[in-house]
Amino acid sequence: MTSVVLVTEELAPAALAVLAEEYEVRQVDGTDRAALAAALPDADAVIIRSATRIDAEALAHGVRLRVVARAGVGLDNVDVPAATARGVLVVNAPTSNIVSAAEQAVALLLAVARHTAAASAALKAGAWRRSAYTGVEVHGKTVGVVGLGRIGVLFAQRMAAFGVRLIAYDPYVQPSRAAQLGVHLVTLEELLRESDFISVHLPRTPETVGLIGEKELALVRPGLRIVNAARGGLIDEAALADALADGRVAGAGLDVFETEPLTASPLFAYDNVVATPHLGASTVEAQDKAGLAVARSVRLALRGEFVPDAVNVRAGGAVDEEVRPLLPLAERLGRLFTAVAGGVADGVTVEARGEIAGRDLSVLRLAAAKGLFAPIVDERVTYVNATQLAADRGVEVRLATAEDAGEHANLVVVHGALPDGRTVTVAGAVTVTGTRLTEVDGFDLDLPAEGVLVFLAYTDRPGVVGAIGTAFGTAGINIAAMRVARRAAGGEALMVLTVDSPVSPELLAGVGAVIGASRTAVADLRAD
Repeated sequence: MTSVVLVTEELAPAALAVLAEEYEVRQVDGTDRAALAAALPDADAVIIRSATRIDAEALAHGVRLRVVARAGVGLDNVDVPAATARGVLVVNAPTSNIVSAAEQAVALLLAVARHTAAASAALKAGAWRRSAYTGVEVHGKTVGVVGLGRIGVLFAQRMAAFGVRLIAYDPYVQPSRAAQLGVHLVTLEELLRESDFISVHLPRTPETVGLIGEKELALVRPGLRIVNAARGGLIDEAALADALADGRVAGAGLDVFETEPLTASPLFAYDNVVATPHLGASTVEAQDKAGLAVARSVRLALRGEFVPDAVNVRAGGAVDEEVRPLLPLAERLGRLFTAVAGGVADGVTVEARGEIAGRDLSVLRLAAAKGLFAPIVDERVTYVNATQLAADRGVEVRLATAEDAGEHANLVVVHGALPDGRTVTVAGAVTVTGTRLTEVDGFDLDLPAEGVLVFLAYTDRPGVVGAIGTAFGTAGINIAAMRVARRAAGGEALMVLTVDSPVSPELLAGVGAVIGASRTAVADLRAD
């Protein structure tokens, strides 16, 4: 069945076209709660912007939801904890608007410096008042940047071209990094005292709300001009209005406000305030980037792959390109481990061997955990809830590395101990021919880690292959491939079959009885 992607607000046409290639795209007005509630039960993914609220109530309607995607940066309108509890990925487009936001901050700073908005309004009203709008040059001034995140860095880089002195406050940035950017790190108090211009580039958190208030504005250099194109509430608006009234602050450029939408404010009474209605991301380019970014994330999520921009995945963030091909392998090995073990282990170790050992491999543990629990729990297992499922069952999933991968460039091994003391090991590699299973419990193998695999452990003797072929043929199940591994003639052997259709427990038990199997298992790798 084709997955349904529900789009609740305007999305870039290019993004809609990408989604329509694989999925059924439906649209609904996300601000109409009744219409949204009626549309959500059929949706596998929902894409929103800022007007649609996806809270616990909406999530309860989305019984098939696998991903909520915000075509933008902020997630104030998504109940992330509620989504996480339901195993629903939440993704955004964290870099889609960074250039647009940085340029908006620069535009506001220049507009405040030169009285652009007020002069334009006066001229359009019929007044030619050159002397009333004498501004200041930016060149040679000190510009303070509050927050050296991605947007703050872009802003600083652009301001450097104006020949300014750049200082910044960011307790999470090392001085060496700031020096590379041509920025001198200072305390917030020093920044307030020394800056001619200040631009704020911080997220809105309990620690940053009201960061620049009455006390801070009392410290500023007379004639300061301040800009906020980041998040509303970082600057105390009442304190800013007072500072403008008594002349301590010579101007402000504001794109964001504590409460939005906002159409009336004491700040709007000042000619030296340039105010815009949250336009930081309102460029054609930013909207295209946001739409395409979330479209790509939705495709990854609906395919069951790792989504780098998922905000509620513990191993979130960009995945090393050398590591990415190993994610499906780790997940399939997790499934194989559970199948061969026949239950849940006390603890499992995911070991990465070879050239890959020195890279960030935390996501491999997450992928393996997803595979471990997918065959044995009723709920859908995702990258979001896999870790919690393991914790709920007291299973510790560890990560280890080693440099020796034998004949392979890289090898992934999943091994662990069962409550009865038995240990299980499965291993695999990604080769030029695809994802391969290379070992099960010390038996060397080489077959594709895909499809439906049947495992039969028995004592090696003549006639077993024929008996198995007859049993499966009688049941109407085609054997696509067969591998037999043994340690010695007449000793323990392991047969692995790749079959074209599911194998019932009754058939598996019957075949096991015919050949006197010591262990049997089936692993269905088609669901990943």
